[in-house]
Amino acid sequence: MSRAFVNEERFEQANGKELVERPISEHPNYVTPTGALELQTLEESLIAELNHLKLTAEDTFAKDKIAEIERDLRYVRARLDSAILVDPSKQTHETVLFGATIQVQDDSGAQHTFHIVGEDEADASINKVSWVSPLAKSLIGQKIGDTVIWQRPAGNINLEILDIHYQS
Repeated sequence: MSRAFVNEERFEQANGKELVERPISEHPNYVTPTGALELQTLEESLIAELNHLKLTAEDTFAKDKIAEIERDLRYVRARLDSAILVDPSKQTHETVLFGATIQVQDDSGAQHTFHIVGEDEADASINKVSWVSPLAKSLIGQKIGDTVIWQRPAGNINLEILDIHYQS
C-alpha cells in the first residue's frame, strides 16, 4: 500500500511508538471568555471519556483511543495553562482589536462579518478567524471607513470596514 494512504498517527501507534503530540503554537494564547469556556468544557469531556474508557476498555482499539485522548488532554491543558484572557467588552470600540466583530464590504458590494478570536476558537464555517490569520492581521488596528487588502491565495480582495463592535 502506498504511504500516502497510511494514517501516520495510527501507523506509529501500531508499531508501538507514541502518538505524535499536537503542536502548540508559538504565538501568545489569547482567548475570549467564550474560548476559555470552550477549552474548559473540552477538558471536562475528555476527562469523562477517558475515565469511561479506562473502566470499560480492554481491547487494543480502546487502548489506542485512550492514548489519543490522553494526548488531546495534554494539549488542552497546555492551552489552558498558557491562556491569556482578553475581555472584548473592555476593548476600545474605535479600532479593530482582538475580540472584535467586524462588518466589512468587498469590492462587489457583498457584506461579510468576521469575529477575531484565539487560535483554538477559530472556525471559518461561522466566520470566527484567528487573530494570527492573514485576514485578522489586515484588519487589526484599522478603524471604521478604512479599506484593507485581504491577501488570499485565490486573489486579493479590498474590504471596507463598516462597523466594529465587541461583546463579552
